[in-house]
Amino acid sequence: MALTGIQIFKMLPKTNCGECGVPTCLAFAMNLAAGKAELDSCPYVSDESREKLSEASAPPIRPVAFGYGDTAVKTGGETVLFRHEKTFFNPCPFAGTIKDTDEDIAEKVKTWEKFQWERVGVNLRPELAFVKCESGDAAKFEAAAKAVVENSSFSLILGCEDPEIMAPVVTAVADTKPLIYAVTNANADKMAPIGAENGCPLVVKGVDMDEVMELTTELSEAGYKDLVIDTGARDFAGVFEDQVAVRRAALMAQNRALGFPTIAFASEMGETVGEQVLAGGMLVAKYAGIVVMGDLTAESIFPLLLERLNIYTDPQRPMTVTEGIYEIGGPGVDSPVAITTNFSLTYFIVSGEMEGSRVPSWLLIKDTEGLSVMTAWAAGKFSGDDVGMFVKKIGIEDKINHKALIIPGYAAAIAGDVEEELPGWNIQIGPREAAHLAKFLKEWAPDK
Repeated sequence: MALTGIQIFKMLPKTNCGECGVPTCLAFAMNLAAGKAELDSCPYVSDESREKLSEASAPPIRPVAFGYGDTAVKTGGETVLFRHEKTFFNPCPFAGTIKDTDEDIAEKVKTWEKFQWERVGVNLRPELAFVKCESGDAAKFEAAAKAVVENSSFSLILGCEDPEIMAPVVTAVADTKPLIYAVTNANADKMAPIGAENGCPLVVKGVDMDEVMELTTELSEAGYKDLVIDTGARDFAGVFEDQVAVRRAALMAQNRALGFPTIAFASEMGETVGEQVLAGGMLVAKYAGIVVMGDLTAESIFPLLLERLNIYTDPQRPMTVTEGIYEIGGPGVDSPVAITTNFSLTYFIVSGEMEGSRVPSWLLIKDTEGLSVMTAWAAGKFSGDDVGMFVKKIGIEDKINHKALIIPGYAAAIAGDVEEELPGWNIQIGPREAAHLAKFLKEWAPDK
C-alpha cells in the first residue's frame, strides 16, 4: 500500500534545506506521495529510510533511458493519464527501421539525419534507428548497427530474438547504450543477462498482456529494472486497446507489472506510408513510449514531430527563449538595438521580421516568465525601471557606439520611466505590429 505524505515525512531528515526544489520536507513528502517527485531529489535521506521509501517514491511508470549523444532519450516516467491534469514529461522518440539485409544503410541514415527542423526554439527530429536482424547472421547484424553509428547520430534499438546473435553485437556497440529487443518467454534466461552485462535496457515482448506481466514480474524480481513493454499486438484496434490498458493499469491501479513505458510498431500497422503515419499519430497521443516507423520521409515524419511537440509542451507553462543579447544579421557598433519579451512566439515573430528587413540589428530579450509584451507590461514584468536596469546589466553598451533603444509600440507607456533609468539614452517607440518593423528599421537613425 502506498504511504501517505505524513508517513513519508516521518522518515525524512526534516532539515527544510530546500535542495529538493521545495521549501520544506513536508511539502516534499506530499509531492512524493502524489508521485510528483523522486526520492533522489533529497540528498540527506538515510539509507534505511531510502529503502523503506523506494516503493512509495517510485513513479508509477518507470523512466527508462538509453542511447548516446544528442539523441539519447528518456521514455516513461509519466504520472497522469491526461495532459491537462499536469503535463507529459518525456516525449516519445521516433525510430526508422533499418534491415541488416539493406544495401544502402549508410546513405539511408544520412538522408534521415537531414530530417531536422527548428521550431519555436526546439529541434524537431527522429532520434532512433531500429536495426532489425533479418539475415540471421551476426556479422551482417553488427555491420548494420555500426553503419548507423558511423554515418549518423541516431541511437540504436537492436532487434533480434536470438541471444547468440545479439550478444556479440551488443558488446560491439555497448558504448552507445542500445535498447535490446526483445526478451521473450523462449529466450529470457539467455537474453536478459546480455542487457545486464552491457548496461542496456530490455524490451519485454509477450503474445498478450498476461504473458508480458509474467515476464516483467520475473525480470523485476531477478533485478532487471529498466524494461520496456511490447504487448505483441499489431492491429490498430489491439494496439490502441493495449496502450490505454497499460497506462491505466500503471497509473490508476498501481500495477507494477505494467509500470513501464511501451514500444509500438506503426511500421507493422499498415501497408502504406499513409496508414503508418495515421498509426503513428494515434500512438503519440495514446500512449506509446517509443514509436517505430518503417522508412522515414520528410513528409511522413514532420507532422508526427509537430504532433509530439504540441502534446508534450507543458500547457501550464509558456514556451520561452533564453534571456540575453541576440545578433540578427551580423550587427555592428552602428546597428539599431530593440528589446522585447522572452515569449517564444514574440521572439520568433520579431526576429523573423528583423531578418526580413536585412538591417543588421541587436535584439535584447528580457525574461518576463514567457509573457507577451502587453501581458508582461500589465503584470509589472516589463516596466520602465525593470527594462532600464536590464539594459544596464546585459552589457549592450559595450557593443554599440550610440545610445538609442527601440521599445515595442505596445509598451509606449514605459518610455518615460526607461529614460529616467537610462539617462542620456534616446528611447524610441517602435511599431505596434511586427509587420511594420522592417520599414521602421530601414528608416532608423539613432537620433530620430
